[in-house]
Amino acid sequence: MKPREILLNTQQVNEILDDVGENHVGTSSDTPLREDAFELDDDTKVELIEKRFAEIMDILGLDRTDDSLKGTPRRVAKMYVKEVFSGLNPLNRPQARLFENKYNYDQMLVEKDITFYSHCEHHFVPIYGKAHVAYFSSGEVIGLSKINRFVQYFSKRPQVQERLTIQIAEELKKVLKTEDVAVVIDATHMCVSSRGVGDTNSRTGTAHFSGKFRDEHIKQEFLNYINTRTEG
Repeated sequence: MKPREILLNTQQVNEILDDVGENHVGTSSDTPLREDAFELDDDTKVELIEKRFAEIMDILGLDRTDDSLKGTPRRVAKMYVKEVFSGLNPLNRPQARLFENKYNYDQMLVEKDITFYSHCEHHFVPIYGKAHVAYFSSGEVIGLSKINRFVQYFSKRPQVQERLTIQIAEELKKVLKTEDVAVVIDATHMCVSSRGVGDTNSRTGTAHFSGKFRDEHIKQEFLNYINTRTEG
């Protein structure tokens, strides 16, 4: 006996897709990219997005001859390709140089309160917040600014917060040649606060602990430190 087939009409399909977006469902730890994602160069992408965004503005009824709106399609296109989604392009991946741990520092190293801006892949509106990263050296260390750059690189693409957390952690484990990595992200989602449920107070937290950070004492030491307010 064949499984019963369920036929969905267009409205039902759209409702299912909306439900996926409203509940922030992620598909995998890899950013969903087509195989031909980089066949077009950045300048060509800017030109194409500029035309498409002009069409969106026309559909919305905006007067693109107005001085304030004339350059908007171009500005949006450049922002998408060159700035807020530049982390999609592997050519922009930070190049990390490791240095010998000459101090023989064997405690956790923490980079706290890394500000990031990303975009929700369900509605293309901002996600912003703080990332906290820690690791134990396996014999080599990385420049502190590179940790920030990895956070920014993976942030600058359409994201879900869970995937962003995993991608930062996995990249650092690979670069630092250690499993002893922790990443905690605390963020505000504009798709929750500026639309939909309209909750302006809630924040979302995600974490990844591996290696030594699975030890409850070490994990708690890290969490206590990042939760301690710094006077500034």
